[in-house]
Amino acid sequence: MASSTCFKVWVLFTVALAFCFQATLGNKITCENLNKDSCSLAVSSSGKRCVLEQRICRSSAAAYVCRTSEIEAEKLKNYIETDACVAACGVDRHALGISSDSLLDPRFIQKLCSPQCYNSCPNIVDLYFNLAAGEGVYLPKLCQASRGAGSRREMAEVKSSGYVAPGPLSGETNFMGAPGPLSGEINLMGAPVPSSGENNFMMPPAMAPY
Repeated sequence: MASSTCFKVWVLFTVALAFCFQATLGNKITCENLNKDSCSLAVSSSGKRCVLEQRICRSSAAAYVCRTSEIEAEKLKNYIETDACVAACGVDRHALGISSDSLLDPRFIQKLCSPQCYNSCPNIVDLYFNLAAGEGVYLPKLCQASRGAGSRREMAEVKSSGYVAPGPLSGETNFMGAPGPLSGEINLMGAPVPSSGENNFMMPPAMAPY
C-alpha cells in the first residue's frame, strides 16, 4: 500500500516536472517573435539585445519588425523590461534602434540617474552605461554632473573631455550604492572601449623633403 502511494507521488512529480520543463522551453525569448510593444529593451534567451526597426511597405504603411542585435546584455538573458522600469528611467518602449542620443537630454539623465532607476533597473542602466562608454563618457561621472548646478555645462565638459573609466567590478559599490556593470563591456559598435591611457588621435604623415 505504501509502495503504491509512493509510486503515485513519483508519477505526479514526474508529470509536473515535465510540464515545467516544457513551459521553460516555450518561454525562451527570440527577438524576431516579439511585437513592437515588447521588443525595445528586451534581451533574448541568448543574451543578445533586441532592436525595434521600422520598414515602409509598398502600400506606404509602416511595419515594425524586431530583430536580434550584436549587443550583449551584462549577466541578463530572456528578459522583457517591466513597465515600472520604463517609467522610472524615462525610456521609450517603442524607440527605434539603439542610440545614445538620449544622453544629451538633461531630463532623461536625471531620471536615468535617479535611485528609482539606477538602483532598481540593471537592464536599462547596463545598456546606457555601455552607450555612454561608446561615446567616451563614464556614466557615474555624468550622473554626478547632472546633480550639480549648471548641469548642462558640466555634462558638456564631461562629454568633451573624453573621460573613460572601466565599469566598476561586481563587488564594488558605485556612487549610488548599487553594483555597477562589469568592466569589459562592449560598446554600441561592438568594439572594446579604449582605456584612459590610450591615445585616440591620428599621427599626421611626415612632410615630403623639398
